[in-house]
Amino acid sequence: MIGAGQAGLATAYHLRRTGFQPGRDVVVLDHSPGPGGAWQFRWPSLTFGKVHGMHALPGMELTGADPARPSAEVVREYFDRYERTFDLRVRRPVDVRAVREGAGGRLLVETSDGTWSTRAVVNATGTWDRPFWPRRPGQETFRGRQLHTAQYTGPEEFAGQRVVVVGGGASGTQHLLELAPYAAATTWVTRRPPVFREGPFDQEAGRAAVALVADRVRQGLPPRSVVSVTGLPLNDAVRQGLADGVLDRRPMFDRITPDGVEWRDGLRVPADVILWATGFRAALGHLAPLRLREPGGGIRVEGTRAVADPRIHLIGYGPSASTVGANRAGRAAVRDIRRLLAEEPVAA
Repeated sequence: MIGAGQAGLATAYHLRRTGFQPGRDVVVLDHSPGPGGAWQFRWPSLTFGKVHGMHALPGMELTGADPARPSAEVVREYFDRYERTFDLRVRRPVDVRAVREGAGGRLLVETSDGTWSTRAVVNATGTWDRPFWPRRPGQETFRGRQLHTAQYTGPEEFAGQRVVVVGGGASGTQHLLELAPYAAATTWVTRRPPVFREGPFDQEAGRAAVALVADRVRQGLPPRSVVSVTGLPLNDAVRQGLADGVLDRRPMFDRITPDGVEWRDGLRVPADVILWATGFRAALGHLAPLRLREPGGGIRVEGTRAVADPRIHLIGYGPSASTVGANRAGRAAVRDIRRLLAEEPVAA
């Protein structure tokens, strides 16, 4: 198994529960320095109370967490306790460099800590290592600072600066609401008009959103995030941001200048910082030797199985990218892996 974030730990739990022994039947590899998955790298001002939908891991609830504590600390401690409670024996830090065809129908997993031969691979590498940076004309001429959400550490460092935030997802709105009291000015830019969701997000709406993402994956297209089809929750903080004009969205600018951004109609906004809250892409480069990608650019997946190679299961990819989706997908992957191994002879 590659990755020990939410998806990887959920799958490791279900594997152990059905009789697979950690360290003997299952090896969990993680390139991070410690437990916590991508959560351990979140900015300190993202407190647990601000987290947009964190579902507990199977078999152990996350209870009693202080909503004022940084989410990175809360989740890191929770994941660490989870790994120890279920004796998942995660090996870290280990960088997986390539997965390729081996002998006798097995797969070779080449890493910084040696090579493993295996009959199935669960890939749960997530997206944090592949921040997406859009390209715009004039980008290289900008004299200010450009950074991505992955590099954001909090609002204080932007005190007195003019900041353009690009991106219509949850991180974009969170950054704007945090930055506004510190920055000299903020400008919100998105490619598409943001969609705000009022009212509870019930199970039926959740299933419909996941189905839209799953359909793209079945077609071999790059997945969109589940959040991109659910809309942004219209909570009290967002309502206040809309009322104050902090969340006054502008369409995507046409070019970047040395001193800011500008639109085709002549509008110009000066900027000291451009913050790209433009999301992430799936970290799947190590699977390239298996040639799993379709002409559409994605990996076609049925359930969690790669259609081109049923030995590969993708968890946290497409419809299973949410925390609750990862838990369900981990359970489904284990069922399929058991069937796969039951049909194959065990190599000597």
